[in-house]
Amino acid sequence: MKVVIIGAGPAGLVLCKTLLEAATDAFPFDPLILEQEDDIGGTFRYRSYENANLVSSKQLTSFSDFRLSLSHTDHLTLEEYVDYLKAYCKDFKIEDRILLHSKVTKISRAPQGGHLVSYVRRGHGGEWEDSHTTIHTPYIAVCTGLHVVPAIPKIPGIEYVLEANANAEIKPAVYHSAEYKSRSQLAGRRVMILGTGETGMDIAYEAAKAGAKEVTLCSRAGFLSFPKVLNDFSLLGFKFESKNPVPIDGLITNFAETAYVHPWVAASHIRWFVSDFVIKRVLWLLTGTQAGCDQWVGELEPDRLGRAYVFLNKSHKAMPYINRPYRSRPKWMDYISSYVDPPEDMPPQTDFTVDLAPFPTEFLPNGRAVFPMSKRKDAIRMARRDVRPDTVIFATGYKQDFGLFDPQGGYPTPGEADVRNIVRTGDESVAFIGFVRPGVGAIPPITEMQAFFWISLLKGQVRQPLSPPHYHLLVKEHARIKYGVDHGTYMSTLAKDIGAAPGLWELWREYGLHVMVCYCFGAAFTPFYRLVGPFKTYNVLYTIKTELWETITRRGIIGNLLMGVIPMVFYGWLNLLAWIVEKCGQAVGLLP
Repeated sequence: MKVVIIGAGPAGLVLCKTLLEAATDAFPFDPLILEQEDDIGGTFRYRSYENANLVSSKQLTSFSDFRLSLSHTDHLTLEEYVDYLKAYCKDFKIEDRILLHSKVTKISRAPQGGHLVSYVRRGHGGEWEDSHTTIHTPYIAVCTGLHVVPAIPKIPGIEYVLEANANAEIKPAVYHSAEYKSRSQLAGRRVMILGTGETGMDIAYEAAKAGAKEVTLCSRAGFLSFPKVLNDFSLLGFKFESKNPVPIDGLITNFAETAYVHPWVAASHIRWFVSDFVIKRVLWLLTGTQAGCDQWVGELEPDRLGRAYVFLNKSHKAMPYINRPYRSRPKWMDYISSYVDPPEDMPPQTDFTVDLAPFPTEFLPNGRAVFPMSKRKDAIRMARRDVRPDTVIFATGYKQDFGLFDPQGGYPTPGEADVRNIVRTGDESVAFIGFVRPGVGAIPPITEMQAFFWISLLKGQVRQPLSPPHYHLLVKEHARIKYGVDHGTYMSTLAKDIGAAPGLWELWREYGLHVMVCYCFGAAFTPFYRLVGPFKTYNVLYTIKTELWETITRRGIIGNLLMGVIPMVFYGWLNLLAWIVEKCGQAVGLLP
């Protein structure tokens, strides 16, 4: 039973491995990965750059049954993560299942049923061969990911950046961030970065460190920044310092907030709004601003600032450089509380700043950027500035191209995959793995859960009917990006669909108190969803009792009280109240 997988990034690798382990006499899965590059790793290998690190922790990012050693730091470099993927392939013996230098050119419906996948090979000279090879397969999994084709918006006059600086000592440049590789591309330049995602923030910091003459970071609608680990702070004269800071993607607890949530509570998204309310007040107390962690400018629309709406930007290194012109915290608040940026992120004792600005509407023939006027702090400040970059970098993300599908075949796109964002109803033989992005979390563990779901769906093991998809981030109708999800809610939903979401009594009876408490206080780590259900394995027990338990103990007593006990008690009562109201309504005939 051939399964053609397109792409040898994390999604393709974990799907291949899971298919092999899930193969039975009734479902003899025979996966083959087609990868056009010369090695595995996808975006993490071919769109990486100097000093880049994962913003998701190793505890969350690692696959369920292949963990990273304690010697690794919480946040790996991209090179380390690619090495991890290679070790994963070797350990599970899937290297022979990967066909490198193989570019898929067309996917069409086969007259006899199934699909025809045509691909070409790269010759020794680096050119694609003319001859095509075609495979007939009943199943296809597209695992090419969200970050493939650079998205470059059209800005009138962008060519003037090159023309106005043609005779300069430094050769001008305009390119997408996919082409950025090292600080040497930034040294001595007047750099403008378009986009305030994590890549844009990284490049802004790298430009400051590289000795750029000036750095302008442009944002369309603002951003929400938060460090990937909790840093030091003081409260009422007491200093809270951590020699082993906690990654923030492991702080949201399972009990009553991710797992065991009443459908009414899930549909209202009240969990997201309550946590936003609390976090904003804590941020104000510690840093003097609610916009983000020590974020004084770049705020989003006030009614759309929070966990329910945005992808949290965990590249925080450039924030001290951005804050300088705007920081306005009253001095008396420092006696109550203060937030301490990591020393390695602090700028040198100069007046150098990273200037935040709106997206330019155009460039004039002399190379000057024209910014739109608005009430934004950065727009008001930059209206008085004459900004003429010699280097413009589009950190504007990527788009997906599915031109390889035969237009006559009626194939879906990821946006049309209405069954858990994986397949389209009635067309379960075509899966899209890795085409959602979490607001806070990581894509690789999501792809493992998606692999579990798709295989269960093919085997007829998914529980029906499916519950409503209350995991999507809330977006406006005209929004360009609609593939955002809440990490924990999405993971928990898929686990419930396949019977892999453990119950408290079930955990206590089979695994004991330690594992049950770890599950309740822990985040939506994939190993938890292998304690029960179709992909159950006792191999995850050691990981849960050691590595994942350590993510809880690192919070300390106060941390577990504020981020564990109090939320669980509050949301527990909220879910219990919803259940009581539902049962009373059913008893008196007001509810079905």
